[in-house]
Amino acid sequence: MLSSYLATKRGMTQAWDKVGNRMPITVLKAWPMVVTQVKNEDKDGYNSVQVGSLRQKKNRLNNPQKGHLKTIKTKTPPVYLREVSIKEESQLKVGDEVTVDMVLKPGDKVKVRGISRGKGFTGVMSRWGFSGGPRTHGQSDRERAPGSIGQGTDPGRVHRGKKMPGRHGGAKVTVLNLTVVKVDPLDHELWLSGAIPGSINSLIEVSPIGENRRFKGLAGMEEEKAEPEQEVLKESEVGVKEEKESEDK
Repeated sequence: MLSSYLATKRGMTQAWDKVGNRMPITVLKAWPMVVTQVKNEDKDGYNSVQVGSLRQKKNRLNNPQKGHLKTIKTKTPPVYLREVSIKEESQLKVGDEVTVDMVLKPGDKVKVRGISRGKGFTGVMSRWGFSGGPRTHGQSDRERAPGSIGQGTDPGRVHRGKKMPGRHGGAKVTVLNLTVVKVDPLDHELWLSGAIPGSINSLIEVSPIGENRRFKGLAGMEEEKAEPEQEVLKESEVGVKEEKESEDK
């Protein structure tokens, strides 16, 4: 099956597990994905599947994209085309739909990739976590300054990669060891424990990496046990059953 699933970030809430621990929850909208291209090792040198998220929004496709997706017949055109790796040659075909419950399940440990929110031009304290300068001895205007950035005569320059003010955020961020706490294929929702990078409605890639055996499930999510069906007797069979019971006594 696929090694990752595409979803969009919706917001955060909270929930409690069966033990009573409060968990911060990030809610993702996991629309169904459609297979738009299949690659194999014989033709392309590796096995992978290109998928597109069937997100319910107005999509503006250019002519090359329309030609690439002309064989896909869906209610809404796919968006966010991404290539997902697979270990073996997949049996999926172009046009097949993949839902979130086919890739993820509650209790899975996942890693999440997304683009962090851009913060524009920031100083070293916000960008790199510097502590700032002293507030005494006439340093009133140097509280948030980076301080000395170079050496003296040797080498007489600033080394490449020095942590300085600049553009902050808007970069790819990967968060490891989050837990899938709820999968709802009907409402197309995916709940993850903890915070993830990205702004609202941003694209998130969720990849399973293992299983969290400590997670016992959310409170109030127990499966309802079916009650045993009661034996219904016809009027003609009631008397026969009563006679058998009297004979046994």
